[in-house]
Amino acid sequence: MEKLIEFLNFSFNITESIHLDVKTILFVVVVFILTGLFLKLIKKIVNRKLNEEDKGKFKAVFSFVKYFVYTIVLIIALESSGIKVGVILAGSAALLVGIGLGLQTLFQDIMSGIFILIDKSLHVNDIIEIEDKVGKVIEIRLRTTRAVTIDDKVLIIPNHKFLTNSLFNWTQNGVQTTEGIEIGVAYGSDVELVKSILIDVAKAHPKVLKTTLPRVLFTDFGDSALQFKLLFVINHSYEHLTIKSDLRFEIDKKFRENNVTIPFPQRDVHLIK
Repeated sequence: MEKLIEFLNFSFNITESIHLDVKTILFVVVVFILTGLFLKLIKKIVNRKLNEEDKGKFKAVFSFVKYFVYTIVLIIALESSGIKVGVILAGSAALLVGIGLGLQTLFQDIMSGIFILIDKSLHVNDIIEIEDKVGKVIEIRLRTTRAVTIDDKVLIIPNHKFLTNSLFNWTQNGVQTTEGIEIGVAYGSDVELVKSILIDVAKAHPKVLKTTLPRVLFTDFGDSALQFKLLFVINHSYEHLTIKSDLRFEIDKKFRENNVTIPFPQRDVHLIK
């Protein structure tokens, strides 16, 4: 028994004023184990009441809360064992300031991630546009959000970007979006024929919704052409470039068949001698 007590009281000298003994280490280990079991129980109880999408969000937030709780528990356990944590922190003030400055962006990303997960401003499968890049969200993590671009590249976005930059969520109000194609035709063209061709081409595309009919706007009398805009609704926003490309191919084909000319800019140059 005396040997056990002697072993538990065996002390490590960290500094002249800070000592760490075996019983303190064992105490901290036991407290960590109990804390881990308690957190697992809380996580299990909460997960039962969440749907699949919210489970993923809770997992990300919980991982941050878990580390925060462990830090608090460690400080309390050390203080309870007689170790003055304040003295250690005071002695490491300069180091902590340097670490804090270095981790500033990291903490900003984490807090932004928590706000995104809690207020549900962003969901998996949302199509977003940020800094002129468009992608479909595939994963929301605590520090970063991952999205796949139209050309199948993975876009990793630090979460603080969503708070400091303008974010366009194409699918926030639903999966349907209105897209448009601008077309110019030569002066003298039959505008009613142009309108009919554009509407028929849009109707014929399998991914253009039939519930909302396509529209054609006569937008302007341009310098070299009559300007039109074809508007149509799709629920495949992520494929909008492919759909627009299909429509342009078909419009060009129909214009050729009906002798509708798409002009190019022309200028008259006068040379004065």
